[in-house]
Amino acid sequence: MAQQLGYTYIDTGAMYRSVTLKALQKGVLDGLRRSSESVSSLLDALAIGFDGDRVFLDGIDVTAEIRDNRVSREVSFISSLKPVRDRLKEMQQELGRQGCVVMDGRDIGTVVFPDAELKIFLVADARERARRRYAELIAKSAEGSELPDLDVLEEEIRRRDRDDAEREHAPLKKHPDAYEIDTSDLTIEQQVERVCNLALQIENDCR
Repeated sequence: MAQQLGYTYIDTGAMYRSVTLKALQKGVLDGLRRSSESVSSLLDALAIGFDGDRVFLDGIDVTAEIRDNRVSREVSFISSLKPVRDRLKEMQQELGRQGCVVMDGRDIGTVVFPDAELKIFLVADARERARRRYAELIAKSAEGSELPDLDVLEEEIRRRDRDDAEREHAPLKKHPDAYEIDTSDLTIEQQVERVCNLALQIENDCR
């Protein structure tokens, strides 16, 4: 969508995954579960950048690493920490002020940019999302590496949705003004076309 419209794409989920990866690398997850005071060790001098579809953490390309299942299992916990959300919200708002941005994330339409011109709330059947995740893992995994069971992936997806919807800070929910699109039976091309049409309609209405 960003490519078709000539906009900048910002994957905020990748930002939370990057902080989660940093927590795993530093071995501070257990400490964070006991007390969020040590979160400053993650946020000090934190640098997250994008170059097209590549994601950089503190200057290192982590595009593949942040999609690892160990990161997926812990990202809901890290994203529930208020200091993390506050810091990344500031970074996201600064990026968004440039305008002409497609920003992807679980609280963008309700917390980060509740006044965005166009808010889309994408949903899909949990089993279909598990199939998509499984296909993604197959495409990115090394030959002979062990892959998680499809049922396990589906349960992880359901648990993450539940955790994100029930968290105290910036819970996952649909903004009243958001367009809800069920992508379960849509191809990527159909999804892009549908959202681009909405974006172009808004552009025309504003002229």
